[in-house]
Amino acid sequence: MSNDSEHIPPWLHQACTSFARTREDVAPAMEVQERGRISTVGTGIAKVKGLPGVGFEEMLDFGHDVKGIAFNVDPDEVGVVLLGSNERLQTGASVRRSGKVMEVPVGDALLGRVINPLGEPLDGGAGLQGLSQRPIERPAPPIMDRAPVTTPLQTGIKAIDALIPIGRGQRELILGDRQTGKSAIGVDTIINQKHHNVRCIYCAIGQRAAAVARVIAALEEHGAMKYTTVVVTEGSDPPGMAYIAPYAATTIAEEFMHQGEDVLIVYDDLTHHARAYRELSLLLRRPPGREAFPGDIFYLHSRLLERSTHLKPERGGGSLTALPIVETEAQNLSAYIPTNLISITDGQIYLSPRLFEKGHLPAIDIGTSVSRVGGKAQYPAYHAIVGSLKLDYAQFEELENFARFGTRLDKSTRASITHGQRIRACLLQSQYSPVPTLEQIATLQALDQGMFDSIPLEQMDAAQETVRRAMRDITHDLAPEDMDKVLQDREHTSPHLQQIKEKVEQALAHFDVNTAGTEAEKGEAEKSEEGTGENPA
Repeated sequence: MSNDSEHIPPWLHQACTSFARTREDVAPAMEVQERGRISTVGTGIAKVKGLPGVGFEEMLDFGHDVKGIAFNVDPDEVGVVLLGSNERLQTGASVRRSGKVMEVPVGDALLGRVINPLGEPLDGGAGLQGLSQRPIERPAPPIMDRAPVTTPLQTGIKAIDALIPIGRGQRELILGDRQTGKSAIGVDTIINQKHHNVRCIYCAIGQRAAAVARVIAALEEHGAMKYTTVVVTEGSDPPGMAYIAPYAATTIAEEFMHQGEDVLIVYDDLTHHARAYRELSLLLRRPPGREAFPGDIFYLHSRLLERSTHLKPERGGGSLTALPIVETEAQNLSAYIPTNLISITDGQIYLSPRLFEKGHLPAIDIGTSVSRVGGKAQYPAYHAIVGSLKLDYAQFEELENFARFGTRLDKSTRASITHGQRIRACLLQSQYSPVPTLEQIATLQALDQGMFDSIPLEQMDAAQETVRRAMRDITHDLAPEDMDKVLQDREHTSPHLQQIKEKVEQALAHFDVNTAGTEAEKGEAEKSEEGTGENPA
């Protein structure tokens, strides 16, 4: 039987083949889309009908460059959190499913940039096309993929590095009333990572634009923006943007962590995040609980902060350290959101408004603050110095309160107060002036050995600067391996630390010990020497 194709003229066969190829090129690809309609639209939320297959937290496209996240998936309608303005949305308008969850761009190109939680640049720079996309909601690393927290993350703040050490992979809560310096600690910690090879993410949640601009200006001034990404939502943004902001920032940080790098993320602050979630929940008719927050607010923050960890070497060995900030009202640490976060994190740094009003900055309440990782995430060289520092300072605060009643004090009590005053003076530190680790150790070593006790309080700043200058002269000639030996010397027996001690003693020798003590100290001494025989109690 002959083949029919043999009787087809060549020109006809060529024409048919060309026509078929043309049809393949111009024929549109078939795509099935599920669309619904807006039934209700309000501030920050919308309700949609006609999307029976939508999933929880799936992205929906409303058109007009407005997207939303499916939040309440009910049988008849879907409650959606809007990620843009609702001004151009109307009842009955079409809504399209995307088939994917919310994603954010990640990668080295984000360093030095200011973006919103959608990954859109806010700094006027070039667009962020071509970057990898990652979901903002990801499961935390399993326990078996984690390693112990043993490497310190130096903040450059003496009171924290010495008494409340933070490790790489730790979650340390910063809390206090309004305007007590919470953000300043986070920003100073970012600035101090300049020479520590740590990537940084600053997440501003619901902050005023002027406040965020000041932070960015400070980071640029101190050269910190080149290793920092700033994720911003302003107070005027929809609550949905504030809700997704910390998750988007964490995804950006996780990408660096999974590449084996150390990352620091500052959430400023989770109080605004909780309030945004409460607003969305009330608008979507979710049942309120304690203080009108829905019951899953604990899960909201726990699944966020559990993503911060230190990975095993087999998983790359990277770490993600979290510094969440939360605001208290009238020093109420037992409020709902602060207690939730205290139970989730590995310690807290409490800033006291009483200390702030007195000018004791940073206003860290040493007695209330704690690090549950503690000395395991601290250089051994600190251990011999700060062992009694915290106890001496606590005793000083008690004696200081006791001495305010005009009680006559014996010589040992006056000496304790004098030493405590020098401890407080050493822990004071201005903003944007982080202290390098070895300079901290030299200052604290001099403090622990009482070298500052004979120096007047008004000369303490000059004395500390003298010690730091002497330390810089020594470290300038130290090789990296010798510097590491100094940091790992728990017993302070290395010749380098002995050299530091001698250099510090020489530097402090020119201060006039005969002028030691403030007028208050001299007054206490004179009262004690009167010897009236009264019972101090």
